[in-house]
Amino acid sequence: MEIENIFAARRSVYALGNEQLMPKDDITSLLEHVLKYAPSAFNSQSSRMVILYGDAYHKFWNITMKMLHKITPPEKLDSMIVKINSFQKGLGTVLFFEDENTIHSLEKQYPLYAENFPKWSQQSSGMLQYMVWIALSAHSIGASLQHYNPLIDDEIHHEYDIPDNWQLIAQMPFGSIAAPAADKTFIPINQRLKIFD
Repeated sequence: MEIENIFAARRSVYALGNEQLMPKDDITSLLEHVLKYAPSAFNSQSSRMVILYGDAYHKFWNITMKMLHKITPPEKLDSMIVKINSFQKGLGTVLFFEDENTIHSLEKQYPLYAENFPKWSQQSSGMLQYMVWIALSAHSIGASLQHYNPLIDDEIHHEYDIPDNWQLIAQMPFGSIAAPAADKTFIPINQRLKIFD
């Protein structure tokens, strides 16, 4: 598939299924490869990932549901439950973290750039998230990007024995595509792009 078509095919897929389109070990190897080659400022490699399958994956969304129950207004509970249940029907979830120790070390090592390292860390994480999403999409695996942190941070760190210096950034449930994503609209490109020659 041409790279332009891969970009176009990547969508937020909320209706996930558990059809095993790739063996679990192959998915893991694919995501390990992406993590290894994702760019980062000063080659700091500050990004961290956790891949959840099986019971660990379902437990994550049960924890998220429990925490959301505490803060969700009653009139929005039903829609919240439907959304979280849709993530539960997939194959797994990727958790994205940034290692704060790495960031602080760079701040001390390069004081001239200290204020930029947290921003560059977020940019590195964003690139990794997109690379993972593209890699999954290229194999016809649906995914979406979620942000239930910091609400779930303490529970997740405790449940999965995550180091305290790993800051949770985002979550990506993935699985087979049970229903296609809705049509996407686009702002005219000439309103978003300027070219000078």
